[in-house]
Amino acid sequence: MALLTAKFDWEGHIGGVMLGATPSDGGTRVVAYRVGGDRDLPFIGEEDPGSAPLVAFEICDDLSLWSPIVTRSVGQPVHDPKQWAGLAEKEYGADLVRLYLTSTRRRGFNDFTGVTRSVEEVLGGTRLPVIIEGSDDPAIDSEVFQRCGEAGEGERLLLGTAEAGRYRSVAAAAMAYNHAVIAQSPIDINLAKQLNILLREIGVPGDHIMIDPYTGALGYGFEYSYSVMERIRYAALKGDQDLAMPMISAAIDSLNIKEVRDSPADQQDEMAVMWEFYAGFSAAIAGAAIICVRHPRTVPLLKEAFRALAQDKAGGV
Repeated sequence: MALLTAKFDWEGHIGGVMLGATPSDGGTRVVAYRVGGDRDLPFIGEEDPGSAPLVAFEICDDLSLWSPIVTRSVGQPVHDPKQWAGLAEKEYGADLVRLYLTSTRRRGFNDFTGVTRSVEEVLGGTRLPVIIEGSDDPAIDSEVFQRCGEAGEGERLLLGTAEAGRYRSVAAAAMAYNHAVIAQSPIDINLAKQLNILLREIGVPGDHIMIDPYTGALGYGFEYSYSVMERIRYAALKGDQDLAMPMISAAIDSLNIKEVRDSPADQQDEMAVMWEFYAGFSAAIAGAAIICVRHPRTVPLLKEAFRALAQDKAGGV
């Protein structure tokens, strides 16, 4: 049965952010995305709904912080980020690849050459647009993000993460090499708005910012995340330019919660996929433009769900 549509007289719209650069744009990606552009509520509004949510598959360069459920499912390629990135594109059907530089989270990290190498390997392993999640240590942020920005020059990366207490390093790298920035705030619409203002004040254009309102796992705070994403979306459509950026969501705790971790060994994969899927699907309903997942089997499930919603929307009455 087709979905019902609703009509609202919105004053604003979601801005667009370009990710990825094809050869015609000076890059090497096979596709570039204009994320955002929506002028109505996701899936149910009467106006042009913009692009369907994209699915990003997350990989890392140091497995010590990664879920063993994922590493068992992927197998040997987890030891080679280049090969892992290739699987995301060729086998899993992801729209983007998100590289977590988990190596930078080790105590005493100083392998900055390794940062450059990891980024270059992933860019060489996939033709998809790439998201880079760098350091979370202010002491090394500047060097790490400089390396990321330089290694991906011309490719229009999405760099993360800018937070209220540490945003200048990632912003500087993004502006120097024409990348976009993930602005993350702790499930609070006012803090999200404040961070966007801070980034714009130091020179980051609004069309180079994506909002990450932080996404808790289902049953572990997701209801707060959903509420904040809805409020951000409503505020933007009502004309608040400081919140009129597309959102990105990653419920990274979904694979580590008790319900998944303590499930029987022969059910862990299924449980992990379901928890990750329902968190990502719900975030898209709330307005997220990019959904990030880690289990290979979650990618096709989300993409099929988004296709089905788009078809129902097209046939709405």
